[in-house]
Amino acid sequence: MTGLSPDATVAVVGASLAGLSAVRALRTQGHTGTIVVVGEESHRPYDRPPLSKGFLAGTTSADELRLEAPGEDLDVDWRLGTRATALDAATRTLALETTEGPATLTADGVVLATGATARPLPGSGGLAGVYTVRTLDDAEALRAELLRASRLVVVGAGFVGAEVASTARGLGLEVTVVEALTAPLAGPLGARMGAVVASLHERHGVRLLCGSGVSALHGTSRVEAVELADGRLLPADVVVVGIGAVPATDWLHGSGLALGDGVLCDAGGLTSAPGVVAVGDCAAWWEDAHSRHRRVEHWSEALERPAVAVAGLLAGESRPGPRRPHWFWSEQYDTYVQFAGSAGLDEEVTVEVGELDEHRFVAAYRAGGRLTAVLGMGLPKEFRRWRKELERSVAAEAGVAESAHEPR
Repeated sequence: MTGLSPDATVAVVGASLAGLSAVRALRTQGHTGTIVVVGEESHRPYDRPPLSKGFLAGTTSADELRLEAPGEDLDVDWRLGTRATALDAATRTLALETTEGPATLTADGVVLATGATARPLPGSGGLAGVYTVRTLDDAEALRAELLRASRLVVVGAGFVGAEVASTARGLGLEVTVVEALTAPLAGPLGARMGAVVASLHERHGVRLLCGSGVSALHGTSRVEAVELADGRLLPADVVVVGIGAVPATDWLHGSGLALGDGVLCDAGGLTSAPGVVAVGDCAAWWEDAHSRHRRVEHWSEALERPAVAVAGLLAGESRPGPRRPHWFWSEQYDTYVQFAGSAGLDEEVTVEVGELDEHRFVAAYRAGGRLTAVLGMGLPKEFRRWRKELERSVAAEAGVAESAHEPR
């Protein structure tokens, strides 16, 4: 693959944080050519994390979600309200569906940043009052519903589900959360720390039903109840489904790109086709530490990784560079839950600072004595200190691994 000339045309598919980060990286790294951003929504790039928190609560406005800085001019050809329906990766030609009908766009380079779509609950189609929270329009519609509802059932206690439950309790609703795992966030945090998150919700009056599956939703035109696998019925005015997301890559079948759980990329974001890179929630980058492709749905990844992918796109070769540990945060009630690293099933977890019962602590995860992850609740300054320690540990381990492969 050869690099792109400074005046080449680059198409960015997805007007998301990852897409905007890619545009900024293109300009920062000296690209002066045409940049076309194709976005299915009618909105310019906006910040998604507040959708289930401040925006849903009514304390954050849509204008405050805008990601572009005041006066920022990146000289972009915005194609909003336009859906990409196919890609010929060999020619880098996009098929588009616009408000005026079908169209095509051919570019010298393509950045895929289409994100992910909320996973639907089977059998929920056609019932009013059932929501997912993935877009600004989703959150606006849900906010209007919550203001006139009294009973909310949240299916799934991941990031979105837990945050919606927290926000709804703040609005005065009766909230029940149904989670198939043993505790909220038990997947990334492990069962013990997930139980601590569970106690945070229970302290604020949320009814948690963990280890429970949903078998059906009941109602005629509108949802009225949620039926659990054991036959229990939960009355509901509104149901929010937060059971994960799937990469928005269906439109890429037949494109010639290697696909799996997302667009498969090397460690620098390059896909199997020259001149095409993928970033954000739709991309599964190769990670040596795990010996597999991984799709990481964290805000920080969408902010930072596009610069790496753009560098490779412009240069015509992969330029992975050092990797920092993955990290995310979640705001629930008046508490920040922060996590960095990657925790497996066998890690030893120790509380380093604070008290679990007070939901103010920092816990460290270790495997074979090696620091692998850090969790903080309510102590952001201490968490930052431990996160830096984790970064140093990961960097040192990477240096040892790299030197072990150097020729003697």
